[in-house]
Amino acid sequence: MDELKFKNCILFGGNGFIGSHFANYLLERRIVDEIIIADINPVKPDLWPKTLQQTFSAGKIKYIKLDVRQPLIHPDLPAQVDLIVNLAAVHREPGHKPEEYFATNIPGAENVCAWAEKINCDRILFTSSIAVYGGNNEVKDEDSLTMPLTPYGISKLTAEKIHIAWQAKNEHRKLLIVRPGVIFGSGERGNVSRMVKAILGRYFVYTGNKSVRKAGGYVKELCNAMAFMLNLQERLGKSLLLFNFTMDPAPSLQEYASAITRVANINRTILDLPFNLLLLASFFTQFVSSSINPTRIKKLLRYNDISAKRLREAGYEYKYTLTSGLEDWQKERTEDW
Repeated sequence: MDELKFKNCILFGGNGFIGSHFANYLLERRIVDEIIIADINPVKPDLWPKTLQQTFSAGKIKYIKLDVRQPLIHPDLPAQVDLIVNLAAVHREPGHKPEEYFATNIPGAENVCAWAEKINCDRILFTSSIAVYGGNNEVKDEDSLTMPLTPYGISKLTAEKIHIAWQAKNEHRKLLIVRPGVIFGSGERGNVSRMVKAILGRYFVYTGNKSVRKAGGYVKELCNAMAFMLNLQERLGKSLLLFNFTMDPAPSLQEYASAITRVANINRTILDLPFNLLLLASFFTQFVSSSINPTRIKKLLRYNDISAKRLREAGYEYKYTLTSGLEDWQKERTEDW
């Protein structure tokens, strides 16, 4: 069977880190002819992949300012779309009040699905999160019980159910759900970026958590995996397909740190401090830096040992290791390093 091709694709929340990389991926490989980015935030091309910046400058990408918390009504919304990618979410933890996750992620899912029904679009790709599994030391795969512990995780699981209800209304509809771990790469500005800066700045420390596994992967790998699973879903004729995305196995915190020092070509001795001491210090440092606060310190001990079982069973071949992903990121945006 030929690879899937789409005339047009709309990415809700597409102005962000993952959205800009996936838009670039779809255009570079000519999987879609036209990209529409719908986002509440103004476009930030300086954080996008360079080739996407050029495409945007050439007028080949359409941007619509849109708030998914409201019914999707806008004169520039197309009357027909082949593929909807729903990335719109409040996701950074910490950084938002508990009610903000529910106020965006749940109505956002409802409004995107309602609009898909209105224009008779029968294919949605929804980005969820491994946060739906909750936090314990057991390895979790796609068949594991979901027990989210945070407002973010609860709201994302609820959003999954809303998308699944949309799909169940019509057997011709196809829904692909991806649950990514921590994603890193050019323009990320998140957990791994903070870790890179902390290691380079000599203020990264362990808290007895060297062996804690943190599921995640390189953003270009995520894009490739999503395209792979879209095609697999089509070949299998499955109406609903759900998969985890992470390197397999998920790297430990020490493996992340070792790979970062190797790619940066530096020698660092990383201290291992008592957790309680660092937690106490964070109550004071949070007023100086949002990167060092009690919530983030507690997350350092949280296991996210997720298995990419569905990808493995499907025969997916990874293109990037932890080290080669970091190397590609450094090459693409040296200022992040």
